Amino acid sequence: MLSNVKKMIALDNPFRLMYHKARAIIANFVYGFPSKNMVIVGITWTNWKTTTTNLVAKWLREAWNKVFMFSTINIIMWDKEYVNNSKMTSPDVFVLQKLLKQAKEEWCNIAVIETSSHSILYNRNYWLNYDIAVLTNITQDHLDLHKTMENYVNTKLQLFKNLITYRRKPWIKKVAVINNESDYKDMFLSETYDNLYTYWKDNSSTLKVDNIINNFDNTTFDVKIAGSKFEVETHLRWDFNVYNILASIWVFIAFWLKPEKIKEIIKSITWVPWRMEEIPNNNNYKVFVDYAHTPDALIQVLDTIREIKWIKRIITVFWATWDRDTTKRPIMWKIISEKSDVVILTQDDDYTEKIEKIIKDVLPWIERKEWENFWIITDRKEAIRTALLTAEKHDAILIAWKWDEHLMMTNDWPIDWHDRDIVEEILKDLDEFRIME
Repeated sequence: MLSNVKKMIALDNPFRLMYHKARAIIANFVYGFPSKNMVIVGITWTNWKTTTTNLVAKWLREAWNKVFMFSTINIIMWDKEYVNNSKMTSPDVFVLQKLLKQAKEEWCNIAVIETSSHSILYNRNYWLNYDIAVLTNITQDHLDLHKTMENYVNTKLQLFKNLITYRRKPWIKKVAVINNESDYKDMFLSETYDNLYTYWKDNSSTLKVDNIINNFDNTTFDVKIAGSKFEVETHLRWDFNVYNILASIWVFIAFWLKPEKIKEIIKSITWVPWRMEEIPNNNNYKVFVDYAHTPDALIQVLDTIREIKWIKRIITVFWATWDRDTTKRPIMWKIISEKSDVVILTQDDDYTEKIEKIIKDVLPWIERKEWENFWIITDRKEAIRTALLTAEKHDAILIAWKWDEHLMMTNDWPIDWHDRDIVEEILKDLDEFRIME
């Protein structure tokens, strides 16, 4: 009954927004404003916020801080880590305040929170006294909620506007971190901040990156800041991870970490999930899983794979999914069709939307006929199996969208699911079959 009533009320209806704000106020009082004396780091953008949230949290732990973190995929409570099976980037405000109270009781002094446009609009982060806000890029997403890109950007901008109104804490600076290459950056740069930090390749950036070199097992680059320069080495490869690291460096500097310590911490992380994680195999092809779920993220991942010198074909297993922003479907499928040699259309989180309807939406944007390097295989496991079976030497397989999620929402009920586990299971079966041959 209640769910049916909710569906009748527009997502941005003022009464719905007032309801969420009231809940946020009550939740803060119920749990005693647990974030009051914690340093709050908010990371928001369209792509990479989960990766960067994890990098910042885990690297701050390396510097011996007690950290609480909430992201789309996982939760960190100092020395413990949990899977986030809520399917929400930002939890219900009562859940978040309860977790923050638990973090405070465990003496966590820093909270790193992936802050989505939904959480800002619905006041799930109300009265979180943010100290550092990070933005790297904004591309199309969530227009089912925000209707226009202008509304979407302005919602995210609110996090940065609030920085100067939040209570100052004597032990940390109020800091805004902006990617100088980001679309819509001018809207964020025009605001007044206590401290504004920018980064990327141009000379106007307060932190400039130069000489990026992607090696076989690492990436190195130079960082120039305030007249000084130091080299960074990371085991996280590809240029898009440099974005994540640069944003993280500014957060570390806000915590008064010195360049030598920053270099040591960055080098210590050997991998990070959600961004082009490679799954080893014995078949002389590459298998990547990635959380790419926006047009911009897909372009970057597919272009990066194409740059690998010995790659012959790209086989992409991608989504046909759910009730969310349908306006990006034609854009994403056009990208998939143009940048992949073989395309396999499969399911993801269906929620209440029928797979047949989703397929009908995207088919016009795939510029090839079925069976002409294009298959529709609605069972996701069978789609992945088909990609692994048909791949040849020097091919690359990209399995996009779900990556480290541990549930799939079908029309009927949630089921346990994990792309990496499924890939590894099928690869093991293939290896055993070849041994029997």
